[in-house]
Amino acid sequence: MGESLTGPQPGGSCAVLDRDKPVSLFSATLIVIANMIGTGVFTTLGFQLAGLSSPFAVLLLWVVGGVGAFCGALCYGELGALMPRSGGEYTYLSRIYHPALGFVSAWVSLVAGFAAPIALAAMALAEYAGALLPGLDKTFLAVAVITVISIIHLIDVKLGCHFQNIFTVGKIFLIAGFIVAGAWVADPQPLRLIPAPADWSAVFSSAFAVSLVYVFYAYSGWNSAAYVAGEIRRAERNLPLSLFLGTACVTLVYVLLNFIFLYTVPMNELAGKIDVGFLSARAIFGPRGAALMTILICLALISSLSSLIMVGPRVMQAMGEDLEGLGLLARKNARGVPVCAVMLQSGVAIVLTLTATFNAVLTYVGFTLALFASLTVAGVIVLRLRQPLLFRPFRTWGYPLTPVVFLGLYGWMLVYLIVERPLPSGFGLLTLASGLLVHRLFSPRPAALPPPNP
Repeated sequence: MGESLTGPQPGGSCAVLDRDKPVSLFSATLIVIANMIGTGVFTTLGFQLAGLSSPFAVLLLWVVGGVGAFCGALCYGELGALMPRSGGEYTYLSRIYHPALGFVSAWVSLVAGFAAPIALAAMALAEYAGALLPGLDKTFLAVAVITVISIIHLIDVKLGCHFQNIFTVGKIFLIAGFIVAGAWVADPQPLRLIPAPADWSAVFSSAFAVSLVYVFYAYSGWNSAAYVAGEIRRAERNLPLSLFLGTACVTLVYVLLNFIFLYTVPMNELAGKIDVGFLSARAIFGPRGAALMTILICLALISSLSSLIMVGPRVMQAMGEDLEGLGLLARKNARGVPVCAVMLQSGVAIVLTLTATFNAVLTYVGFTLALFASLTVAGVIVLRLRQPLLFRPFRTWGYPLTPVVFLGLYGWMLVYLIVERPLPSGFGLLTLASGLLVHRLFSPRPAALPPPNP
């Protein structure tokens, strides 16, 4: 029998019976889908078209993004089955490399991993709502939505889970209906999907590599079930399965949805725009139908907000369990909600909503998430080399090709992003450095050695 990394869980979570855990395989899969299908797919196509004029290259971006997410999900599935504790990268990096690196990932997650995506989803929702009601105060609406959904998740874990499931199922039906209706649009755009030499030049350009940051951001969330692993029933089986099912479903949806956007609206009208879903809905359904679809898109974004607000605090909770100086973040109410962690995350998200621009936040988030996801996936290789006899309830399919493909794609994007967008990349590295400083302040000091006997 091999070694095990699981062991007893901090905070007494080992005492929780599996049947009492609130997250089933169905709920875990919906958490993955809800985290993935959100702000990115409804907002980033315009940014991609600002640098790429090839429909083939743009759709290939989404296929490549799906391949990367699928490879990452398989690698996280192995780590999650090995270490079924909530916390995601914080848990994995702490145990594979060093607690300081795990802490830095959690520190970065506080801002870039969850608070910033919450702000982006709220800003996107306000942007779509503003297309219907031009006089609406978008900032007020974004802040109000974050506040209300945070309160729902502060009340009860199971209530938050039910709220999440209802909105996510609704979102899936919405997108399926949108794709079917778009295929029957009266005035489709001419799209050449068979690649010409110029299309291949676009694929290997710096614009393609930089555009991957938008696509990988849209796919972010493929690892989300790992953050609530400690609350998933039969996590060693259901965690990898939820990551696999959720990512496969979303990849198919993303490619079809972006095809519909390009099929229904001229590319020059989409370029540089945030509300691409509204423009496509108007082309498909006309002004009145577009208003209805925009309301439904707003509801879909609420699902994404709900999932982020539910998942993110579990990282800070795990960090608070391990570091005495941050113990306040681990405190739960009678219904199992880490109250202080939820409130801190939502507070940071509101500050970002009030102070930052959409594109700047998105690029910063894309860089930092890609960096720590790459370190985590590399951890699969490190553990295989360091502890080959370790008992693994789930083994990454296609190893070692799977992690190598992921690291190649994300590494390619990170290099180009540092060269082409040095400012947001620099802010990402500064966030990392600030996390190391905070860890030094809060990590327990080794006991002082007694003075030598005279």
